Amino acid sequence: MKNLLALLCSAILALAFGACADDDSFSSSPSHLLTFSQDTIRLDTVFSKVPTATKSFWVYNRSGDGIRCTNIRLANGNQTGFRVNVDGSYLGATSGYQLNDLEIRKNDSIRVFVELTSPANNQEKPTLLQDDLVFALESGTQQKVNLRAFTWDAEMHTDWVISENTTINSTVPIIIYGGMTVNEGVTLTITGETKLYFHADAALDVYGQLVIQGTSDKNVVLRGDRIDNMFDYLPYDHVSGQWQGIHFYEKSYDNELNYVDIHGARDAIVCDSSDVSRLKLALYNSVVHNNEGYGLKSVNSVVDVRNCQITNALGDCVNICGGVCMLQHCTIGQFYRFSANRGVALRFGNFNANGIYPLYDFQCLNTLVTGYADDVIMGEADETALYTYKFDHCVLRTPAIEDELRAIGIRWETTEDADSAGVKHFALIDEENILYDFRLDSVSIAIGKANKEYVMEYDRLGVKRDDEPDVGCYEYVKPVKD
Repeated sequence: MKNLLALLCSAILALAFGACADDDSFSSSPSHLLTFSQDTIRLDTVFSKVPTATKSFWVYNRSGDGIRCTNIRLANGNQTGFRVNVDGSYLGATSGYQLNDLEIRKNDSIRVFVELTSPANNQEKPTLLQDDLVFALESGTQQKVNLRAFTWDAEMHTDWVISENTTINSTVPIIIYGGMTVNEGVTLTITGETKLYFHADAALDVYGQLVIQGTSDKNVVLRGDRIDNMFDYLPYDHVSGQWQGIHFYEKSYDNELNYVDIHGARDAIVCDSSDVSRLKLALYNSVVHNNEGYGLKSVNSVVDVRNCQITNALGDCVNICGGVCMLQHCTIGQFYRFSANRGVALRFGNFNANGIYPLYDFQCLNTLVTGYADDVIMGEADETALYTYKFDHCVLRTPAIEDELRAIGIRWETTEDADSAGVKHFALIDEENILYDFRLDSVSIAIGKANKEYVMEYDRLGVKRDDEPDVGCYEYVKPVKD
């Protein structure tokens, strides 16, 4: 019996040692290769001199035997700005951008992390930057994973204070960290195809005057500075709350924003209480879209808004409390994607938590106001203060009222109105991919319903309105068949 037990123990030990020896064997055969979860790592478009988010991939050994990497290196060393961490080992200046003698046992894997801080490319447009991460095997075989990105030179500012009259007309992106302030008594003018990219903590605070003049085909753009993707299908540019927005303070007057695209902010535009005998803000031919707070919030101010698209906000798309407001040929749509607890498309009233502000004159002309909810318009009045409003030839998603003096030529939209309910007005509402096109669809009841007395000759995109003009900021254009 003892001899039998001894033989069994010997056999088990032999098998164990054999298994260990087998696991620890390494091949130098050229037929034994590594497998990569991706053969190309794309970092999208990135700003030069700005660190990117980290991407990663896996390296698998499925060859049937252990593989030794005699060397893993960045082909171009320190010339491209790529940084790599291979299985916990950093490839950087101290290591000569290479790693020696890494073993990957059979059926095992390692993870590789990739980042980039690209050098300036001295070009106005994005330029392709690439490198190879080279795996040199003991067999003499070399395998490569391509690292690539389009890098874009940008002008950078931190805590930027405009202390004298300044004009910005830039063909390269401008990135703003910490914020941008226009001092009282100073005018900042932004023209051309300028694009301002604000970091998460950055706002545009206006104590003086802001004038922005884009064109119908090249809007001035104010947005967040993330130009990569949150997920493969979702660019950060489609996510709200990426920066803080524009704030017009008490003594800021005569601001004019024409052909501007403002999106992805917290509160996109806020106007503080001011002297209601003076114009606070003229907002023309512009887009205010996908914001985590308000689209446009005005407290006891004079705001003139024409030919504008103001859409998708966690708070209200437009919130007017007191003062004077004109909404003419606007499209206001509440289809905010990221929360069902969203505000309304349009709220107007004469009080808020801070006090009572007479609503001297609120006019909504040739304007389309709609959204998901059955009622997307809220009027809020304190009977002790002035509350003056008029809607004329609008399409409104709210229960109908009988008021011939304050509701003239209105098309009341209801959930039973199948051909006009919410999304059916528009060319594209794609919640899954966060894509929106608020130009009119052929079935919209806004087509041909505008009052010619208040018509604006051209729509937001520069399209000439026809003899039967449409409600909203976009004139319907029938597709041309090939």
